[in-house]
Amino acid sequence: MTDRVESILENIRELEQELEVEFAKARAGLRYGLEHGRARFEAEVVRRHEALRKGLGKYLAGANPLVVLTAPVIYSLIIPFVVMDLWVSAYQAICFPVYGIPRVKRGRYIVFDRSGLAYLNLIEKLNCAYCSYANGVAAYVREVAARTEQHWCPIKHARRVLGAHDRYPHFSEYGDGEHYAEALKQARARLKDIDDAPLD
Repeated sequence: MTDRVESILENIRELEQELEVEFAKARAGLRYGLEHGRARFEAEVVRRHEALRKGLGKYLAGANPLVVLTAPVIYSLIIPFVVMDLWVSAYQAICFPVYGIPRVKRGRYIVFDRSGLAYLNLIEKLNCAYCSYANGVAAYVREVAARTEQHWCPIKHARRVLGAHDRYPHFSEYGDGEHYAEALKQARARLKDIDDAPLD
């Protein structure tokens, strides 16, 4: 990787940290804190949130009938998500110790905290739980796949890849056979340095 590419990646990391600071500032105005990993709102805020909650009857009466009819289709995806979750968890439990890859901590990706929002009704909370699980599983599986790719085939593609994982920029260049063996060794060594410390 060139010094210019490394410099751009460092700029991206710095911008991501700046963005997180801005998110934190926005959260500060919402008057909640984290206690033992759970969000806690001030009592006054909870009362205001409860007043904003739309009752189930009103919520269902205002629902688009086509949305109601398609609900079983979207919720049917829970089956492949659960199968994928279980299968990938079994895969990494069996294979990662053999390959020397640090295991992905599933709980860092699948987060259920929206049920504590008093302005959501029961259906909205169920929808949020579903989305949290589906997107969390997708992120978890992506990280397992990314670590697998970094161990076995850390080579960039010839074409641009949309939405590449954050390990991808450090892969060896497509067609660079002369440096591949060393790049593979370095990629595997970087896997050993993964920091899975808690985020909060």
